[in-house]
Amino acid sequence: QVQLVQSGGGLVQAGGSLRLSCAASGSIFSISDMGWYRQAPGNQRELVAAIFTSGDSRGYADSVKGRFTISRDNARTVSLQMNSLNPEDTAVYHCKFRVKTTLGALPVDYWGQGTQVTVSS
Repeated sequence: QVQLVQSGGGLVQAGGSLRLSCAASGSIFSISDMGWYRQAPGNQRELVAAIFTSGDSRGYADSVKGRFTISRDNARTVSLQMNSLNPEDTAVYHCKFRVKTTLGALPVDYWGQGTQVTVSS
């Protein structure tokens, strides 16, 4: 079984920075993409940033472009550097990996436990 464990998050003032990390454990054959999502109360879940591992392609939501950076730190770890934070970034952040556990398996999405990011004004 695959587990994703997140670290980071917390409380920061507007204009500050935080770094989130997500590491997978368990039997993994390959990871096709790695991403960060967020959801605030009353809002739908939003894709914040993602990496497609085959070509190391990266993408960002318009709301965070230029402020957030997603990085693959090793084969099964991804981080999200968040700079110039504002109160609108306040949300629970989850990482998600699309994983094959064997060559012939269908890919399955695995989610981290989530971490709260709160930005005060």
